[in-house]
Amino acid sequence: MSRTTEKRRILGIDPGSVSTGYGIVDAEGNRLAHVHSGRIDARGGAFADRLRRIFEGISAVVEEYEPSEVAVEKVFVARNPDAAVKLGQARGAAICGALQAALPVHEYSPSEIKQAVVGGGRAAKEQVQHMVAMLLTIREPLQSDQADALAVAICHAHTAASAVAMARQAVPTRRRGWRR
Repeated sequence: MSRTTEKRRILGIDPGSVSTGYGIVDAEGNRLAHVHSGRIDARGGAFADRLRRIFEGISAVVEEYEPSEVAVEKVFVARNPDAAVKLGQARGAAICGALQAALPVHEYSPSEIKQAVVGGGRAAKEQVQHMVAMLLTIREPLQSDQADALAVAICHAHTAASAVAMARQAVPTRRRGWRR
């Protein structure tokens, strides 16, 4: 019995109102390949202009690299309400950049991402960066925004692959030996 594995291109997004990281990976079965990563610099100017740059930046990445799905980090509860609102708005601008292309968007909490990449939901940022580089065999140093965005993409790839594997195992089988 041959199993066909579909190649998927996943865009991971680490939203930020100053800098939004993005990372693109190709996933085929349990194999991952780094395609591209970078960051959208949204510093300076009115806040509405910063949101426009994030939206346009993600839209351009989607147009150039043609991902089939998008994964984004959920907003965490921050101590500073103003910062949380700005982060939420930046996240919304990034998501809209992906939705404009009618792509499915999946959301993961920081602890889910760390669990999928490092194996522990309380991993340090440095551990995440190190594991991302190892999993994708990236030799050059990654900026934290890029590493976080790639971690989001890796989390989605692993989560989706696990869901498919579990669905295959859940196929009902006919029981033998028990009769009423």
